[in-house]
Amino acid sequence: MIPELGHFALILALGLSLTLAVLPMWGVIKDNRAWMRSASSLAAGMFVFVSISFACLIHAFLQDNFSVDYVARNSNSQLPDIYKVSAVWGAHEGSFLLWILVMSGWTLAVSVLSGSLTLDMRARVLAVMGALSTGFILFILFTSNPFERSLPVFPADGNDLNPLLQDFGLIVHPPMLYMGYVGFSVPFAFAIASLLSGRLDSAWAKWSRPWTNTAWAFLTIGITLGSWWAYYELGWGGWWFWDAVENASFLPWLVGTALIHSLAATEKRGVFKTWTVLLAIFAFSLSLLGAFLVRSGVLTSVHAFAVDPKRGLFILGFLVIVIGGSLTLFAVRVAHIKSKAGFDFTSREALLLVNNMLLVVAAAIVLLGTLYPLGYEALTGGKKISVGPPYFNTIFVPVALVLFAFMALGPFSRWKRTPIEVYRKSLLPLLAISAVIALLFALLYGDSFSAWVVICVFLAALLGTGLLLDGYYRIRSKTAGARLAAVFKQTPSYYGMWIAHLGIAISVIGVCMTSIYSDERDVRMTPGDTVTMGAYEFRLVGVQRIKGPNYIADRGNIQVSKNGEYLLDLHPERRKYLVKGNVMTEADIDPGLFRDLYVALGEPVGTMGAWAVRVHYKPFVRWIWFGGLCMMLGGLITVFDRKYRLVSALKKQRNWVTDTAEVSNA
Repeated sequence: MIPELGHFALILALGLSLTLAVLPMWGVIKDNRAWMRSASSLAAGMFVFVSISFACLIHAFLQDNFSVDYVARNSNSQLPDIYKVSAVWGAHEGSFLLWILVMSGWTLAVSVLSGSLTLDMRARVLAVMGALSTGFILFILFTSNPFERSLPVFPADGNDLNPLLQDFGLIVHPPMLYMGYVGFSVPFAFAIASLLSGRLDSAWAKWSRPWTNTAWAFLTIGITLGSWWAYYELGWGGWWFWDAVENASFLPWLVGTALIHSLAATEKRGVFKTWTVLLAIFAFSLSLLGAFLVRSGVLTSVHAFAVDPKRGLFILGFLVIVIGGSLTLFAVRVAHIKSKAGFDFTSREALLLVNNMLLVVAAAIVLLGTLYPLGYEALTGGKKISVGPPYFNTIFVPVALVLFAFMALGPFSRWKRTPIEVYRKSLLPLLAISAVIALLFALLYGDSFSAWVVICVFLAALLGTGLLLDGYYRIRSKTAGARLAAVFKQTPSYYGMWIAHLGIAISVIGVCMTSIYSDERDVRMTPGDTVTMGAYEFRLVGVQRIKGPNYIADRGNIQVSKNGEYLLDLHPERRKYLVKGNVMTEADIDPGLFRDLYVALGEPVGTMGAWAVRVHYKPFVRWIWFGGLCMMLGGLITVFDRKYRLVSALKKQRNWVTDTAEVSNA
């Protein structure tokens, strides 16, 4: 009965989303205030019924209701409850229900927190989001229903959840990633609503900017969590593999990064209006493309959902409608979009434009490398070709390095025009300090000098030192007593930018140092054997059999010493899951600020008690994820800027006055 309730709630949500797509928009056309105001109630109702549906699916998993086909395929009575809940989004049908839940949550948030919007604009935005939700719910109801039953005969026990997914990473990574993916529907809806209204001024950029920054922050932490999960769970010791599905999330992140900077220029100076609209369209379109790649069956990846390709045709059709419709609307309206503000080639606007171009070029490089094998296979009748790290490292990395160099100039630039003297005075000490830091770092760290370390640390130092110098320039003219007050007077937008850019510098150092100085050994060890890696010695003490909640495991005991002194014990495991007999490697890691010690236990070798053991030394690898965390925090901090909160508060007090005036003007 509960699964049928969940299915029925989805049907009701479909009705509400369809009404949301039509009624408020029709109210705008007919200038009917009641119909426009209905958007908020419809958004709330859609969220409630999608939440009920999602709760019903969770209930089915927790109650081991194996008459539900999706539960039987992805759970088991021995599965711990925490993984039964995360198994809800562990495969295609449930993960798309999570996608719809997140979409309805964003829609509700826009309806509740958009007090600064005029009534007609809010109706348009929510109607666009309702139309998107309608497409998503139609997809799940007609191609991917998670509530289908296997009656009257159904298995007594389930098939189990993929052992790779029985991990904390599944609990946090997909929800955060979907918050970012789906969150880009909000700036997309604002862009489409503004095109429909014909009022594409700086106001729409101000409305869109906090939502875009929030979506970008969630996508950033989602990608960061995915990288961290791959690092410790797969047993390979890597943090990024240029996998096609990883690229699918990286693409909207790159375009979204360009979008948040372009929105800043549009809001502040009224420039790049057409460009900003295109970025808003493409950021969400690339999110849909990612969904297509993951769910269509065209990719073979550890991250992908193995599903019927017919489902991919539905998403592909929806993608064509969204992209085609939005670009057609843009083509019709673009002649009416004009930017009258001018700027010099030394200005902040010029730097933002260059950075935008580089980000889009980087996204195009990743997109080409991701789609080329698919196109080649289609054109050659099934012949396969792979595009791996050599392509991306050769082409993407130089573009990224140039981008970082231009980013370092950002804090010293000014709107409209920046005097060359400002750059000259700022860059000379910046270049000198960064060069000294890079050379000293390369000479003092590691056994050999690396030019790549010099380049990467130099660029990271440019970013970090530039931010520090900019902060100093902002308070140096103050008296000693006023400097602290000046620090707290800076806006959240400034501090958000500061922390996010600092996070990029930290991640650059982590990526560079890990890529160049990592050490890896695959060795055969019997109890008592040792392997030396730099100052560290790893000794296999023994292997014992243990029993987990739904698996048995061989658990190694590896004693680690540094310079001859005992440091700690590491306990990697080789697990065999009882339901299907799947074997998984669980690495054990000693994390540190400047290095990770990483040990994975492989197969038994021979009959003498020997084991295959993989040992890694990973310098600065934690900096990659700490930098990602800083970027996420920076994106969220900007949302608390006074110009967004104050306008919203004032609007709530005089909502009926503004609504009346704006609707009559429309």
